[in-house]
Amino acid sequence: MKLFAALALGAVALLAAPDLRCQLQSMDEDVFSRTLANSGKVVLFDFWATWCDPCRAELPALVKLERKWRGRGLVLVTISADEPEQEVPALRFLLKSGVRFPAYVKHVKNDELFIDSIDRKWSGALPGVFLYDRAGQKAASFIGETDNTEIEKALGRLL
Repeated sequence: MKLFAALALGAVALLAAPDLRCQLQSMDEDVFSRTLANSGKVVLFDFWATWCDPCRAELPALVKLERKWRGRGLVLVTISADEPEQEVPALRFLLKSGVRFPAYVKHVKNDELFIDSIDRKWSGALPGVFLYDRAGQKAASFIGETDNTEIEKALGRLL
């Protein structure tokens, strides 16, 4: 009976906690730059948060776009803007949405400088999706709720 209880508790713990191999990695200015440097891929950065309803609606559609275009060189990089106490729910949402890892959480020294380095027209509002070409140059910005057909058109021009 004790063995059964221990197994049941273990099963509950596994269901409650996300896979520890799939953790959110820290995204700062240096990691952002390294992600772009010499990737040779088209990179779609998605800034989102669990509290942002449009973000939660958009992310699964972006995952589908990545699956569709991955063979032609698309990489989706997700960056959560959640506070530390929301990182576990963020991780659970990413796992549920089928996001490929690594996935990131934003931890920057100066939020305003980081945001400006990505797009001076971006206030940091979410969702924020930024498309970079194979040379690491920004090709398009999608700030706020965006129709995924617009994102796919921009991808089609690069892929």
